[in-house]
Amino acid sequence: MTVQLLDHDLTMTALPTGWRAETPGPDDVAALHALRERHEVAARGAPSAGADATDAEVAGDGAASREHLVVRDATGAARGWATAHDRAAGRVLVAVVVDPELDDAVGDQVAGALFTWAQGAGAALARARGLARTQLDCGAFEADPRHQRRLAAAGYRHVRTWWQMRRPVAAGDEVPAPTGPGVAVRRLERTEGAMPGERDLVAVHDVLEEAFADHFNHHEETFDEFLARLRADPGHRWDHWWLAELVDEAGTRPVGVLVASASTDADGRAVGSYVEYLGVLRTARGRGVARSLLDAVVTDAAVRGRGHVALEVDADSPTGAADLYASCGFTTSYATQSWHRYADVP
Repeated sequence: MTVQLLDHDLTMTALPTGWRAETPGPDDVAALHALRERHEVAARGAPSAGADATDAEVAGDGAASREHLVVRDATGAARGWATAHDRAAGRVLVAVVVDPELDDAVGDQVAGALFTWAQGAGAALARARGLARTQLDCGAFEADPRHQRRLAAAGYRHVRTWWQMRRPVAAGDEVPAPTGPGVAVRRLERTEGAMPGERDLVAVHDVLEEAFADHFNHHEETFDEFLARLRADPGHRWDHWWLAELVDEAGTRPVGVLVASASTDADGRAVGSYVEYLGVLRTARGRGVARSLLDAVVTDAAVRGRGHVALEVDADSPTGAADLYASCGFTTSYATQSWHRYADVP
């Protein structure tokens, strides 16, 4: 989607003398990824996103739903980067990265300019969807008070904390565990090398939409948007999607979904599995469905020779998901935060 961005002139005039802002392209991926890594190392002590993720967002399949702005210093080096991701109707994911090597005064100035641009970009994306208002959803590492201060200065409010949990793959995990009573777990039906059939894909979408309806900040996503977004992830693998079904006198019906992706190292090798979604219908909770799905992804990771399975969980989840994950061997590696504000379409 091509968007006429708002407040771009304001962004340009708010930068230090001699600096400039522009839309990045494929040639900027390496510099932007290096900038992101510096930010993540300074914020939590280690990088999180892989180079393939940066490439997908800026120049790959994920670029279609994102707008970007890079800030360059007088030498042309990338010192700030903002992204506005049209995540769903009424929700725009904002990311602002500022070079941690900048002193606080200059870094604050760059951050302020990028947040101003992001507000205009979010409003423009909302207008393109025919909306009058949209949520701007930006993340921060819990251990990064500098970025949190800049979010607050830009009008954002801390609304949620998320635990990033990980479970090492251990000896014996390649042996499948018994499923819950009456629970059957399977991969989506597909011909090898092909896309799964529409019936299973629709079932995945429908289960997740219903399962997450009572979760924090859920925004309805169309079937086409859902598929396009997940397929744009460089870690996407069709054989990492599982359906859980209840089998009883009423027949067989889908009640749970786990969608995972491959986590890669700096050389592009799959070293772990990441749970993108784990959802169970309210009517089927308490029957071992979620645990059965978790067992499936752990077993799969073990068979593939991967070292860990990771996921994110709402620290205040009303379903008690964190307790389930802890009982399955997951521990918290670090925490992140969601910060929100709203943008109105002029």
